[in-house]
Amino acid sequence: MQKRVVIAGGGTGGHLYPGIALAKALKRHDMDIEISFVGTQKGIEAKVLPREGFELKTILSAGLLGKKRLSRWMSWVKLPMGTAQSMCFLLKKQPGLVVGVGGYASGPLVLSAWILRIPILIHEQNSIPGLTNTWLGKIANKVAVSFKGSAKFFRKDKVEVTGNMIREEICQPREAYTKDPDSPFRVLVLGGSQGAHSINIAMVEALQSLKDNQEAIHITHQTGERDFQAVKSEYESYGFSHDVRPFIDDMAEQYRQASLVICRAGATTLAEVTACGKVSVLIPYPHAAHNHQEKNARVLNSANAGELVLDKDLSGPRIAQSILHAIEDPQRMEEMGKNSYQLGNRDATEKVRDLCMELLKDANQNSGQTGKMKKDFVLSCF
Repeated sequence: MQKRVVIAGGGTGGHLYPGIALAKALKRHDMDIEISFVGTQKGIEAKVLPREGFELKTILSAGLLGKKRLSRWMSWVKLPMGTAQSMCFLLKKQPGLVVGVGGYASGPLVLSAWILRIPILIHEQNSIPGLTNTWLGKIANKVAVSFKGSAKFFRKDKVEVTGNMIREEICQPREAYTKDPDSPFRVLVLGGSQGAHSINIAMVEALQSLKDNQEAIHITHQTGERDFQAVKSEYESYGFSHDVRPFIDDMAEQYRQASLVICRAGATTLAEVTACGKVSVLIPYPHAAHNHQEKNARVLNSANAGELVLDKDLSGPRIAQSILHAIEDPQRMEEMGKNSYQLGNRDATEKVRDLCMELLKDANQNSGQTGKMKKDFVLSCF
């Protein structure tokens, strides 16, 4: 059996980290499996994957949705170029499986895999699939979805409801996330891997309203690169206990310590929050495709596992109010934490891994189908 897997996607942490979780699960069960990633130079994968010890092949690719005039034309130009790069890479690697986890690089790489008759698995994180995965699902052998409601967008014989893949170190019993009652109230602020400007501004404004309680509060804040220095300066000027970073690497430890999580409502973030059983204040990104982040957030809000605050209603006093209510009502927080944990899906990565192993068994049947064409194409590329 060919023990080579190529995982395509990235751009944001929401797409990349499920892929990393899968890669580690595959390696954990079989150290002989060779894992490679395909992404773009500008995506988060270019920084994260070298630290994680995985090979990254970068290709030219860009999104089409929401682009206008020159930017949209440039995206169309990159598509055939990225596909040619993907084709060459796959012909060189000859993997037994290609996995698409979303992001700009998924399209060219998965299309190339289909042309070469390499088995394909697509993983959809969000409740409503994006344009790329909706199309790629038609040519994939299997489609794994995070939400039961997403299954209707794909062929019944292909789709499996697995949940969203998250890192193993986050999938711990709830007792592992129980806080010391004598420790400070710890707020974890996440705007996504690139930060969120509106959340950054609101948190800085909230510090004024929280001044009377600042001795009892510690705030860990992921700002993104753009707002890092400005936000850090504000925390220092107010004198709050803080840990402000452009990007947080030790997420499992930060979730373990957190009393309350203030975050966007991307599918991967919510999968992590509920796996830990953490209470969250959810501020959906208002421009997400199909408004899927608000739909994600309403699932937690209706289950009394999180609080929904729309971006248009976001302000410093509003965020401060949520934090103060959480501090003042520990019994409510305990109940919401239990509800959050019950929503968590901690075996999704293993379910997707099992699907991958099934598809890898088909690799030998495909290994000779492109024959001399593969060999000649490789020679023309290198």
